Amino acid sequence: MDTAFLITAFVTLFVIIDPIGLTPLFAALTQGQSARKRREIAARACLIAFAILAVFALFGEQVLGFIGISMPAFRIAGGLLLFLTALDMLFERRGKRRESTSEEAEAEVEADPEEADPSVFPMAIPLIAGPGAIASVILLAGQHPGLTGLLLVLAVVLAVLVLVFALALTAGLMERALGRVGINVVTRLLGMLLAALSVQFVLEGLRDFGFAAS
Repeated sequence: MDTAFLITAFVTLFVIIDPIGLTPLFAALTQGQSARKRREIAARACLIAFAILAVFALFGEQVLGFIGISMPAFRIAGGLLLFLTALDMLFERRGKRRESTSEEAEAEVEADPEEADPSVFPMAIPLIAGPGAIASVILLAGQHPGLTGLLLVLAVVLAVLVLVFALALTAGLMERALGRVGINVVTRLLGMLLAALSVQFVLEGLRDFGFAAS
């Protein structure tokens, strides 16, 4: 088992999906609902997100090949996309965009707390299985071709989604404990890590093209 790959994959997906940053949004989207209903919504969102990411981990590279995009080119583009996401996290633009995305579903929750179900939108898509997460699983699966690499990537995806689910169950408690300032500090630290990882993706793509030394 490639421990270094597992650690890199976990950090990448943890930073991209950002379970900590999702927790206060989940609390807002499920405000007024029972603990049982919250568990159901969190479980459904994580299952849907896992299915989406698994499909892209399985067939993402084949789809790219079909339309004539090489994996090194996608690795560079993905790295640039992740870098933009990191900038959004560092300067708080991603949080504002996420809050804006969730406003529609939050209004639905306020209208009918027991019937509203934000598990598919906006939780599963785009907050969990968004463009950054999809790009990441394709890039990670491409780094370790074959069944073993695929299983490792899916295991990491599952581990991160288990954390999303666990934190969703403690949404109210975490929001009170960290507060808005604490959430902002953690988000910025994760943004720094993501920026470094995105540069690594770009360097690997350039190396595969022969433009950079290993």
